[in-house]
Amino acid sequence: MESQAPIVQILQRIPWFNELSRTALEKLAAITKLRELGKGEVLFREGDAENCLYILLEGEIILETHVPGYGAVSIFRAEPLDVIGWSVLTPVVRQRTDTARALSTCRLLCFDSDMLRQYCDEDQVAGYIIMRRIANVAASRLLTTRLHLFGVIRELTGDTHPKPE
Repeated sequence: MESQAPIVQILQRIPWFNELSRTALEKLAAITKLRELGKGEVLFREGDAENCLYILLEGEIILETHVPGYGAVSIFRAEPLDVIGWSVLTPVVRQRTDTARALSTCRLLCFDSDMLRQYCDEDQVAGYIIMRRIANVAASRLLTTRLHLFGVIRELTGDTHPKPE
């Protein structure tokens, strides 16, 4: 098995993992691999079975969802240190809810989702830290989606001025 030292070093530089011990980082590195994508390459498609949680290290990735009768709609533009596929850690979602496509050459960390869920269950301190970060990501994405929805509603209604409440 190849050394996980380079992945541990990468994990140490990600603020997301600041609270984790060296041992925890080594355990995470053991279930993580580096992945590269070329511009235009699809990381995963809506409806695919989930298998990884990703952290984007370099590049940009667009997340799109299919809207019946309309086509692909951009819902999020991921930049370095953004988490992609966070729903793999939830107990309900087991398939991708959108399509992720590289807008440029990308490097990502890929955490095996089954092993990551198992690790979070076994090491409850590390699991709590990781799940707290996932909750922040989910809350941020919900806020972004809400603001995007407001823009769509304004566009559909032709209303450019907010109404007083």
